[in-house]
Amino acid sequence: MKNIMFTLCFVSITSLSAQENLEDLLAAGIEDAQRFTAGYISPATEGMIYNTSNGWINSAEVKKPLKFEISVIGNATFVKDEHKTFTLNTADYNNLKFRDGSTSKEVATAFGENDPDILVFAEVQDFSGVFTEEVEFLLPQGLASVNVNVLPTAFLQARLGVLKATEVKVRYFPKIDREDVKTGLVGFGLQHEISQWFPAESAFPVAISGFVGYTNVSGNYDFTDDEVIDGDNQQFDVSINSWLFQLQGSTTMPVFNVYGGLGYVTGTSDFDVLGTYRVRAGVPFFETTNEFTDPFSVTNKISGIRATLGAKLQLGFFGLHADYNIAEYNNVSVGMHFGI
Repeated sequence: MKNIMFTLCFVSITSLSAQENLEDLLAAGIEDAQRFTAGYISPATEGMIYNTSNGWINSAEVKKPLKFEISVIGNATFVKDEHKTFTLNTADYNNLKFRDGSTSKEVATAFGENDPDILVFAEVQDFSGVFTEEVEFLLPQGLASVNVNVLPTAFLQARLGVLKATEVKVRYFPKIDREDVKTGLVGFGLQHEISQWFPAESAFPVAISGFVGYTNVSGNYDFTDDEVIDGDNQQFDVSINSWLFQLQGSTTMPVFNVYGGLGYVTGTSDFDVLGTYRVRAGVPFFETTNEFTDPFSVTNKISGIRATLGAKLQLGFFGLHADYNIAEYNNVSVGMHFGI
């Protein structure tokens, strides 16, 4: 199995599992393949949207103009049991059926594990109804099958004071290309300290600010050379976009401070199966051509409220911070930073 990238482990693991079953799923029909992939991959992309909305803020107090801070941030998003399975109801599928005769069953998402393995089959006919073919396969496993129960990311982040009460933020993780898997992250944010405009701003060691930030995560897995399915330029392409709108408060003491906030997370994800595929069994076998290009995409949109509580230790130009984020996918964010 391909190595798990620390920064986007789900891209390589879930893509590999899906790739191993892709020909069988396509043989069951493109509509069935798309419906199953949506149930399987959506919790992972939702988790990434929430994950990448974290780590933006360690203080409501913004930097003075031309003052800066550079941080290394690590996020770990926890996977709840409810995100490890989804309901596969055969009534929603054209051809897919459980081998044991069940009509509905909880099966693994990209976060889960089928224990024991779940055997399914698709029975399809040609247009005349004379010829029937049966395709049998095991449903793909998820991250729990390799003992991964958290979703991690890591990146560099910088913030710079630009105007009175305003700073800009940038986050980045360089594009990694390893064993046919490419992953990368980039983001931009803007924070404005509302409390600097209060008449009694200097009377209390508390700051209040508003923040808006955008993060894009991209992943691509090219499995053309694996020759699992006959075809050309075969890839899984993932693009995840998250937005965070947050009201933040913090103390402004010299060494130790606490901070917290209430925010709104929204985002979209696109999972595209790209390339040309020639499937030699199942539904495509009975079509006028068994070659098709870019067979399907899965798009997901989410939004939700989150709350943050954290602490920051500042020792001169060096500091540490950590916070816990409560949302649909809970998260811990830690970082170390230096700046002036």
